[in-house]
Amino acid sequence: MGKRDWKEVNRKYIRRGEFFINPIFLDTWMNELKEMNYRKVGEPYLYPESMIDFTSYFHCKGFDYRGCEGILRGISNLFKIPFPVMSYSQICRRTNKKDTDFEDVEEKLVVGVDGSGEKVSNRGEWMREKWKSRRGWIKVVIMGYDKGIVDIRVGNENLNEGKAARGMIRKNRKKIKKVMMDGLHDCRATFNLCENYGIETAIKIRKGASTKPKNSPRRKREVIKYQSIGHAEWIKKTDYGKRWPMTEGHFSGCKRIFGEYVRATKKKNMYKEAKLKFWAYNNLLKV
Repeated sequence: MGKRDWKEVNRKYIRRGEFFINPIFLDTWMNELKEMNYRKVGEPYLYPESMIDFTSYFHCKGFDYRGCEGILRGISNLFKIPFPVMSYSQICRRTNKKDTDFEDVEEKLVVGVDGSGEKVSNRGEWMREKWKSRRGWIKVVIMGYDKGIVDIRVGNENLNEGKAARGMIRKNRKKIKKVMMDGLHDCRATFNLCENYGIETAIKIRKGASTKPKNSPRRKREVIKYQSIGHAEWIKKTDYGKRWPMTEGHFSGCKRIFGEYVRATKKKNMYKEAKLKFWAYNNLLKV
């Protein structure tokens, strides 16, 4: 591992601070509205989507929608000709309807898939044990690579991580060269799917796995290979260790920057907020 360039590290984190305070919507306002309202039926949009992007970052950082309106008013008051500010209720509606799909990335990526939990409130374990109050949690499954996130699935604690992973593989099959996953994904359905799309796999094999094909020759080959060379050698040959920064690294970074719990109270808005955090984190990585 090479010596870390602390000057570049410092510049990167300083640029991230600039990223939050960057009202780019002031430069693109009219062009955005012209495009958004082209052939639109009904009342036209009055505020550009980039303004919603701007407030979304602050909402992910913990500001409620009233606070986001206050931030816009504060910036507007700095100008000789103040720009119109949308109300917090409009910010809320537009944020919950916002498209948080991730941008297209280069093809033939090596990706990792993993899941983690998001709390639905800021209460601690003591509160849960003392009052026997259980609100559950949100499961987030991401497909990541070394530079960001490719796709995401969000649901309740019963979300099937294997099915979520296969759904992301189907959707992004043209972009994927190789996929890395833990032993939870050691199943015939996942191996067969990757075989059909010509995708390489580095999936940890469960202990005592059978070498019988059982309608999955691809899994049989992988099991034999894993058992013949051993776990340590298999990790070296498949670069399985690189899965951690592609998945756990992104989970850790997102929770460190935007917190590990959601503030919304409605279930659909909880899912939206969780996805919004990873969308914001992914954009932050590009700075």
